[in-house]
Amino acid sequence: MKLMAIVLAAGQGKRMKSKLYKVLHSVCGKPMVGHVIDTLAHIEIEKTLVIVGHGAEAVQGYLGDRAEYALQEKQLGTGHAVLQAKEVLGSEEGITFVVCGDTPLVRAETLNKMMQLHKDSGAAGTILTAEMTDATGYGRIIRGEGGRVDRIVEQKDCTPDEAAVREINTGTYCFDNRKLFAALENVKNENVQGEYYLTDVISILKSMGENVEAYCTPDEAEAIGVNDRIALSEAERLMRERINRAHMVEGVTIIDPAQTYIEKDVVIGPDTIVHPGTVLRGRTVIGSDCILGPNVEITDSTVHDGVVIKYSVLQEASVGNESSVGPYAYLRPGADLGEHVKIGDFVEIKNAKLGDGSKVSHLSYVGDAEVGKNVNFGCGAITVNYDGFNKSLTEIGDDAFVGSNVNLIAPVKIGKGAYVVAGSTITTNVEENDLAIARERQTNKKGYADRMRRKLQAKKNNEKS
Repeated sequence: MKLMAIVLAAGQGKRMKSKLYKVLHSVCGKPMVGHVIDTLAHIEIEKTLVIVGHGAEAVQGYLGDRAEYALQEKQLGTGHAVLQAKEVLGSEEGITFVVCGDTPLVRAETLNKMMQLHKDSGAAGTILTAEMTDATGYGRIIRGEGGRVDRIVEQKDCTPDEAAVREINTGTYCFDNRKLFAALENVKNENVQGEYYLTDVISILKSMGENVEAYCTPDEAEAIGVNDRIALSEAERLMRERINRAHMVEGVTIIDPAQTYIEKDVVIGPDTIVHPGTVLRGRTVIGSDCILGPNVEITDSTVHDGVVIKYSVLQEASVGNESSVGPYAYLRPGADLGEHVKIGDFVEIKNAKLGDGSKVSHLSYVGDAEVGKNVNFGCGAITVNYDGFNKSLTEIGDDAFVGSNVNLIAPVKIGKGAYVVAGSTITTNVEENDLAIARERQTNKKGYADRMRRKLQAKKNNEKS
């Protein structure tokens, strides 16, 4: 049976009070509509149609070819929005999900169970519901004989008995596709808002003698639709808890989940320990047996097994097995560390490859460089890679030694096993096993220090007067 989906993403979301359209607001690093599309992909939907309106170009620009699109030019309600899919889906046979683009916490597992109930019961429509601790503001699910759905009653229309019902409509459905579009033709806009409501499809199907079912999710978080910044923060909290729990179940130790932020697409290997203050973003992949944190931020990077990182920032970087980074290091895009590499405090690496066993222990900058194996950078040594117009490459061979406070003026090559003496400024290549000294000879002027101090004090006094 063909599976289809309609994602409602046309609303502007005025209560968000934002230039960014509602469904593009992020939850754990991904726009809400992106979470919804990912979830649908996991249940093997064959055709996904996103209903766009406000911010259509931005939504299409983000999702690209992951979906097809239909435009709702005027915002005339959820029923009207779904009706915009008729030209593309109206004649299809199969099951169609209708999901709101602002419901990022709906899970594929739940949709599969909902669909199975739909198939087994022969329903024309099935509603995803939830038991809410506080159901205020939600439409109530009123069940009849045999536990089947009788109707949906909105909050404002509830009797006292109906208001006491805790089972609510989450706004997610699956329908027999042909019956959905047939019922939509009969939806009226005879209400205060003058809008066409998708919920009216349920009563229309019932009036036609069709069976309508409801699958009640045990996780009330799946009912959350984000309409303002308060709900956005709540969705963020719940998603973060869900992500952290999933990693812990798979063998990751998270010392303090409340102080740990991990985005949806991050992968972490077992026996890795994550300390408080750790932030893992984007498509970061962390290996096994690592120690991360405290206070580490890693974005779109690959960290292999047995790595220790603390008090540091990594962006689009790669760290090899058994290496260590930090404290207070900054690995910028293109930083590529081999195995057993040590990057120490206040070190910055950018667009540079460091071979196995190399060390940059403290207060150094290595940019636009190819560094061999077992190279030692002394304190304060830097590659001078930028002349104000162009970036140039520094190449350092295996087993070379670069002393403290050395400036390597690129483009320059340091040969295998070469030794660059501390305090040197290197402007020409150093051949293999050579020793390079490039510093002015020291001169001491006897007794000149007092004379210099008097001169400087007189200048200061003149400036004050």
